Amino acid sequence: MKFPRKYTIEEIAELIGSKYVGPSNFPVSGCNEIHVVEEGDIVFVDHPKYYNKALESKATVILINKKVKCPQGKALLISKDPFTDFNKLTKHFKPFETSDSLISKSAKIGKNTIIQPNVFIGNNVVIGENCLLYPNVTIYDNCSIGNNVTIHAGSILGADAFYYKKRDEGFDKLLSGGNVVIEDNVDIGALCTIDRGVSMSTIIKEGTKIDNQVQIGHDTIIGEKCLIASQTGIAGCVIVEDEVTLWGQVGTNSGITIGKGAIILGQTGVTKSVNGGKTYFGTPIDESRKKLKEMAQIKELIKKQKK
Repeated sequence: MKFPRKYTIEEIAELIGSKYVGPSNFPVSGCNEIHVVEEGDIVFVDHPKYYNKALESKATVILINKKVKCPQGKALLISKDPFTDFNKLTKHFKPFETSDSLISKSAKIGKNTIIQPNVFIGNNVVIGENCLLYPNVTIYDNCSIGNNVTIHAGSILGADAFYYKKRDEGFDKLLSGGNVVIEDNVDIGALCTIDRGVSMSTIIKEGTKIDNQVQIGHDTIIGEKCLIASQTGIAGCVIVEDEVTLWGQVGTNSGITIGKGAIILGQTGVTKSVNGGKTYFGTPIDESRKKLKEMAQIKELIKKQKK
């Protein structure tokens, strides 16, 4: 999430009510999660396991709950609760906007795009040319849709990330300030859900085709010309490279990468990153030939035991 202008660390500290380490005029240009941070960004960390990762990341401001040595060229925001203070930044820079119409006045819709009845299009949404949105599609604020995109009935783009912190009193939600970006020539089936990024974009790249009832988590990037079959669930922060095929009821862990041209057979649990150009099957995942051979060997062992 980039701020509308560059702020000083003193301004940010005053905004969230924290102390800071570094020059008062240290520049801050945005805030992002650790996997997408850039120079000038704030990243938050609230667990000792991840302190070093955050301090060594590309972020130049670390929102942290412990006094530590500040790395050269960086600054610190010292907070009792970095999670809550990160939410304060999201609320300030990406506040919730109400909408009083099915199609927001700030939405931009291209030529020859067809919007069927009961479609909701939120604030600042951009939709390209020659698109078709079937009834009851919902497009949340700030989403971007390219040209020649088809979205079937009941699909939802831009719902909040499934991201919570467990506390004694229950679960505390990390607010979502990102969006969803759909590139050209994408088809999205009925009753699909694509969650927006926490601070950046969930992206579906050009030419990808998605079947009915598919869930795609926050900050995930789906490459070009992928095929994703029905009832597949892709977790947050996943990278699916170009020309990948995911067959029905595939599920993934978060934070993994599926290599270019990989084929994942139905009902596979993608528990780890896998290389491209191969076919995979099973839970835990492995190359399909190897997995099927193992299953055949187990059957033979069972037969021998029964004799």
